Amino acid sequence: MDRIRIVGGNTLNGTIPISGAKNAALPLMIASLLTPETLTLKNVPNLADVNLLARILRNHGVDLAVDGKRPGGGGGAGETFHLTAREIVDTRAPYELVSRMRASFWVLGPLLARCGEACVSLPGGCAIGTRPVDFHLDGLRALGAEIDIDAGYVNARAPRGGLVGNRIAFEKVSVGATHNVLMAAVLANGETVLENAACEPEVGDLADCLRAMGAKIDGIGTSTLTIQGVSGLEAARHTVVPDRIETGTFAMAVAAAGGDVLLEGAKGEHLSAALDVLRQCGVTINETNRGIQVSRKDADLKPIEVETQPFPGFPTDLQAQLMALMTIAAGTSVIRETIFENRFMHVQELARLGADITLNGDTATINGKPGLTGAQVMATDLRASVSLAIGGLIADGETTISRVYHLDRGFERIEEKLGNCGAEIERIAA
Repeated sequence: MDRIRIVGGNTLNGTIPISGAKNAALPLMIASLLTPETLTLKNVPNLADVNLLARILRNHGVDLAVDGKRPGGGGGAGETFHLTAREIVDTRAPYELVSRMRASFWVLGPLLARCGEACVSLPGGCAIGTRPVDFHLDGLRALGAEIDIDAGYVNARAPRGGLVGNRIAFEKVSVGATHNVLMAAVLANGETVLENAACEPEVGDLADCLRAMGAKIDGIGTSTLTIQGVSGLEAARHTVVPDRIETGTFAMAVAAAGGDVLLEGAKGEHLSAALDVLRQCGVTINETNRGIQVSRKDADLKPIEVETQPFPGFPTDLQAQLMALMTIAAGTSVIRETIFENRFMHVQELARLGADITLNGDTATINGKPGLTGAQVMATDLRASVSLAIGGLIADGETTISRVYHLDRGFERIEEKLGNCGAEIERIAA
């Protein structure tokens, strides 16, 4: 397996272009199942998860071309995908594919709405928590679906006349359940109201795309979505929103290493809470019409206390990166993880770099110190892997990160983007 090698100590200066958001691109690609016409998506990142989902969608009968090429390998940033699900040839999503990427479970709602039936494998466990699918299934049942679980598969069938709109109040905010039920509801008969829906920008991006396809959705960006079902959707073109997690990650990398970097194309309104935390730490943040300028010169980082929350709160997907940053703050920081019960696996690997971190249940206490020391570390999940890269940027000496396939799931050309700004970083092929 490939590894990433970093020699710490260099500041970062220059420009980093922000890619399209993985967490937006995946549901947008799945939305192509809702129409026989072509959905064109611009600014799609070239990531392992995107390429895997392309395989899954082809299994259902989606024809997918990338700027005239076939997907699955190579390519640069901001590709244009043309997805055409003229005919759904298979409503079954097998375990061997769904088990590799949890977001692929979201095909359930669109297949059910368009075809009246679906058989989708349960996604199974997850390295950062169990993340049960009960909210997905309860929401689809509320639309009239008959659902049973057999041998690890969800078998769903719509009533004879199709799904029927209803008022659905999610017990807990769930981005995945909001995606799944929203896509089903746009083709349901009558009105559906989703209460306590996720407000993340990626949910709004999906809703905007569905509206461009002819769906009738009100309340986008709020916790209450009102959907008037339509009989069918049509062709549309849509541009994937910039990746706010990549934006926050690179902002924290600059804060850690020092320097001055423009995060080109980033949207500050999509991660206000994270930017506010960085400002509290003493990092200079300027939002411009070109993106977000991040700089830290010689000032020490100030410690913080923060807890993860659903949008618009501090994102759980930036918790590991913030923790890496706080390892060199001038004082003691406290981070509480309220979203996932097992999202501190990076702590032991940061400790290999010399970090002083104590865990107590859902709370991590980080005692900042002047610096870290390079070491061999291992990525345990997507966000943990990039926290180790941040640790490597500030560590004295050489850091080698193994199992970087986790990194490739969500960060496009990270070694190139950081290297262009002065980091000494390289990928070592297996």
